[in-house]
Amino acid sequence: MTERTLIKDLSALPDGPVTVSGWVETVRDQKKVQFVVLRDESGALQLVNPRSVDDQGVVLADEPATTISALTQGSFVTATGELKHDERVKLGGIEVKLDSLTVATLANPETPIAADSGIDKRMDWRFLDLRVPRNALIFRIQTTLEHAFRTYWIERDYVEIHTPKLMASPSESNAELFKLDYFDTTAYLAQSPQFFKQMAQSAGFGKIFDIGPVFRADPSFTSRHATEYTGVDAEISWIDSHEDVMRMQEELIVAGFSAVAAKHGAEIRELFDVEIVVPSIPFPRIPLLEAKDIVAARGHVVDRNDDDLDPEGERQIAAYVAETFGHEFVFLTDYPASIRPFYHMRNDEDTSLTKSYDLVYRGTEITTGAQREHRVDILEAQAVEKGLDPHELDYYLDFFRFGVPPHGGFGMGLARVLMLMLHQGNLREVTYLFRGPTRLQP
Repeated sequence: MTERTLIKDLSALPDGPVTVSGWVETVRDQKKVQFVVLRDESGALQLVNPRSVDDQGVVLADEPATTISALTQGSFVTATGELKHDERVKLGGIEVKLDSLTVATLANPETPIAADSGIDKRMDWRFLDLRVPRNALIFRIQTTLEHAFRTYWIERDYVEIHTPKLMASPSESNAELFKLDYFDTTAYLAQSPQFFKQMAQSAGFGKIFDIGPVFRADPSFTSRHATEYTGVDAEISWIDSHEDVMRMQEELIVAGFSAVAAKHGAEIRELFDVEIVVPSIPFPRIPLLEAKDIVAARGHVVDRNDDDLDPEGERQIAAYVAETFGHEFVFLTDYPASIRPFYHMRNDEDTSLTKSYDLVYRGTEITTGAQREHRVDILEAQAVEKGLDPHELDYYLDFFRFGVPPHGGFGMGLARVLMLMLHQGNLREVTYLFRGPTRLQP
C-alpha cells in the first residue's frame, strides 16, 4: 500500500515525491497545463500537469492528461508526484506536479446541490453537503467538545454508562413517546436516560455520565427541535442541593469550550466568523420569578398563567445577562413544581417550587437539571399528585426502597450547544443526519 500523506501535513515536508488522495473540487483543463484542486479531510491542494506537445506544438493525448480531462467534480482519486513549495501558489503555497493520477471512483457529472441550495435539499444530499469544509468542521468541533466533556468527567472518577433505549414503560410520561412492536408486547423508545441514571446512584456508582440518543415524539417543526438527538447526561450522589449540580455543569462547559477554542478557534473565525467565548465561572443565577420581572421590565410580558418563560422571554433574559454581566450563560432557578417532573425535589421552605434549574445559552435553553427526590414516600406522593400510578412505576420506585443517597443531575442537548456556539439558525446544520416529523432519510 502506497503511503498516503494528508494535505495538511504537506507544507512541513521538503520538496520531493508524495502521494495524496481525496476528491476533485475543480478542474481547469487548459491547452498547455491542467490544474486540479484536490480536497481531502484535512484541506485542499493544487495538482499541476503540464501538457505534452509534439515537435509541431500539437497537444498529445497522454497520461495523466487524458484522465484529468475526463474527471468530474467529486470524483475520488489518488495522485502521485513531486511536491513543490512556491509562494506564488495561492492555495497554501505548495503544489504537486503530477506523475500519475488514479481514479478510485468517477462521480456523476451533474451535482444535485449547489452552494445556494435550500436546507431541505441539502439534507437530501447530506453526504455531498458535508464535503463543504465549513460543514465538515462542525463534526470535528463536536468530537473535540465530547472528548473534553469525557476527559473532565473521567479525570474526576465518573463512571460512563450506556443506558438502554428500548423500555418496557415510559421513562417519564406518556407524552412525546414512540411505541414499537417488541415480539409479543409493546416497547417504547427512551425519552430520557433519567430513571437509569438514578438507578446507578442506588447501585452506589456515585458519579456517572451518559452520552447517547434520546427520542421524542414531538411534532414540532421549530429550528431547535428534533425527534432524535444526542443527550449529554450526568448524575452525582451526595449533593446538598441543585447548586452542586450547577457548579459541576459550569465547570464542564468551561472545559469543553476551552478545548474547542484552543483546537479550532482560528478555523471557526475563518469559516463561521465567530469568536468562541470561554465563559467565566460562576455563571449568573436568577430565580425564575425574578427573571419574569426583568423580562417584563424590558417590554415583554410573559403570561402569568404560564409557569415558564417562552422563547422570546429566554432571548430577553439572555440579552439582560449579556448587558449586565457580559455573560452568554445564565442559570434560571426555582422552577414551579407544576411544570417539573414528579422526581424533582421540592424547596424546603416553599413546596410549590423545586430545587431545579434551566441553563440558557445565548437565548435558548440547553439544559434542565435538579436535585432528585430520594425519599420513597415523598416520591410516591409526588407521583400521585402528578396523576401517575405508583404501581406502574414499581421498577423505578424499587431503586429507592432499598436505599439511595441524595443525588441530582442534568440532561443537555449536544446539538443545541453546537448550534448556539457556532451561531447557526437551525439544529439541522449541526446534526449529522437530522430526524424530524417528516424526515427519516437519508
